[in-house]
Amino acid sequence: MSAEVANPGPLNGIRVLELGQLIAGPYASSVLAYFGAEVIKVESPRGGDPLRRWRQMHGENSYWWYSLARNKKSISLDLNQADGQQVLRKLIPQMDVLVENFRPGVLEKWGLGPDELKGINPDIQIARISGYGQTGPLSQKPGFASVCEGFSGFRYVNGFEGDAPVRPNLSIGDTIAGMHAVMGILMGLLQRERSGEKNCGQVIDVSLYESMFSLMEAVIPEYTGAGVVRQPSGTTVTGIVPTNTYRCADGKYLIIGGNGDSIFKRLMNAIGREDMANDQDLAENPGRVKNEARIDAALSNWCATLNIGDAMSILDAARVPAGPIYSAEDIVEDRHYHARDMLEAVSVDGQEFSIPSYAPKMEKSPGQTRWVGPQWGEHNAEIYQQMLGMTDEQIAALREKQVI
Repeated sequence: MSAEVANPGPLNGIRVLELGQLIAGPYASSVLAYFGAEVIKVESPRGGDPLRRWRQMHGENSYWWYSLARNKKSISLDLNQADGQQVLRKLIPQMDVLVENFRPGVLEKWGLGPDELKGINPDIQIARISGYGQTGPLSQKPGFASVCEGFSGFRYVNGFEGDAPVRPNLSIGDTIAGMHAVMGILMGLLQRERSGEKNCGQVIDVSLYESMFSLMEAVIPEYTGAGVVRQPSGTTVTGIVPTNTYRCADGKYLIIGGNGDSIFKRLMNAIGREDMANDQDLAENPGRVKNEARIDAALSNWCATLNIGDAMSILDAARVPAGPIYSAEDIVEDRHYHARDMLEAVSVDGQEFSIPSYAPKMEKSPGQTRWVGPQWGEHNAEIYQQMLGMTDEQIAALREKQVI
């Protein structure tokens, strides 16, 4: 408890109402909660957030749940019922932020659209996360991360040319959208604070496809300016050499990024290829791009003679960026992860396991996991009685109607 008082977090005093479920919205509010915001998560009385039952389970909840729901309070509330909508309206005046990731139009159907919400609380920041945004011809189209990653162009450049584009085994589109929502929320709160004006509430419109599109570097100007469509390039990056993945003698894979001019020279000397280190045709990146196959062959042959640990020792000594491809098991055993406190131990029903910390590392006001994810509706009494002043009879009546 003393740690909580000593480190309330930089967002201490900010109150967030989360209406989202699954990944994008809950990820955004999870980051806010990690850095001190009070997050009240609204869950349906009929089963709660489906993420509670996704993938590997620990008792009644998934392991994933304890990562995304950390530091949050949970209330049950049926927003499809008029009584549930009225309860939400009573919560809005006490909120700084509302996060939702429903299909566009759902809040409006409930009579809880931005105009209504800002009419109740003119300063509230409303983060709306959807597949294609709140406007435009595709706004009503269902938008899961997998589909929106493809629409953004991100999937096109992944994989090997001639094969079906691949995805990482993660819901990266949801997480990146959640990060953009956090960024928008913080900018909205900063503007509200700096302006000192009333009526500073605004809609923060975050789409999954635009969030992924923002990662696309020079893909668009290369096409519109030079007519070049960047293609998938397997384990390399088009136009930057050498940066690739190489198999070592023990079967493990090593990533080597030797694409800086001085780094390339050190790399070639380190692997015993002084001829290539001193080859003026390879001194700069354009020349290396033309000779990519020859450079990759040299590195592949060298890595194939060494175990990954020995290869990394040589490259580290030469100050060449290189590193292994880690599994979850490798991460948990790595001393650097532990030294940076990137694995936080939590205990649920007597079992201890780790969940990942969130970046960035704040010098004076770091984030932290204060408690693991709440039980379904665990904070009904606290929120409905203490915050809204409801009586036992009023709560019982809502329970009888299955509103909570």
